[in-house]
Amino acid sequence: MLKNNERSESMYTVQEVARIAHTTVKTLHYYHKIGLLIPKQTTEAGYRLYGKQDLERLQQILFFKELDFPLKEIQQLLEGTVDREETLIQQKSLLEQKMERLKGLIETIYSSIEGAREGVEVDMETMFKGFETEKEWEEALREQNEHLKKEYNVDLSKEPLDVESLNESAMEAQSFNKEMIQFLQEGFPPGHSAILERVKDHLIFLKTKGHRSSPQDFLNQTEFFIRDDFHRNMLEQQQVGYAYFLNKVAESYCEHCK
Repeated sequence: MLKNNERSESMYTVQEVARIAHTTVKTLHYYHKIGLLIPKQTTEAGYRLYGKQDLERLQQILFFKELDFPLKEIQQLLEGTVDREETLIQQKSLLEQKMERLKGLIETIYSSIEGAREGVEVDMETMFKGFETEKEWEEALREQNEHLKKEYNVDLSKEPLDVESLNESAMEAQSFNKEMIQFLQEGFPPGHSAILERVKDHLIFLKTKGHRSSPQDFLNQTEFFIRDDFHRNMLEQQQVGYAYFLNKVAESYCEHCK
């Protein structure tokens, strides 16, 4: 049996570990249950006692968890031979990268707050700056997905998200909308050759991403934008009359392609 002073120097109860690691007893019990963090000793009375190596393992678990690694993957990583110093160096680098992404998101939120206060719309490129993870994109698309599910029983949240493809699509959408709005502001007619050429390039891009991209698909989409309050308002906030102008552009493009 361990003496009291020996236990206090090298062994910790589950309550002590929870306090030291800023986690919960329930979490530690769960980690024990799934075999992710097994206490060095368990007393006859059923009390869990953790040693120094247990605390080091818990530190690794919490670091990986902070980096959004699933528990199953964390367990697989820790079951291998782990070089503690090398692992800490790698985790430090990953955490620094995450901090940079969070800084970008904070800047984006700040810009959005300022824009809301001043009544200025934030452009698409700024709005989606820093969306480098699936979770960030899920949050960005949450309001739109909730609207589609409520109004049309379409749940896009179940579809897998390709972050790289979404970022490319966001940049193309920003560029396309910016140019179309400029055409509208400068008084170009919907059937102008420069407008039709830009629409052609946009539909080619959509085709490369596996989206419906025929002239009729484009026309159907613009008609939907006009009928649907959420999407019409989203376009009209960028420029008054834009939703209707885009629909006329689509009609002209369909006529041009016949």
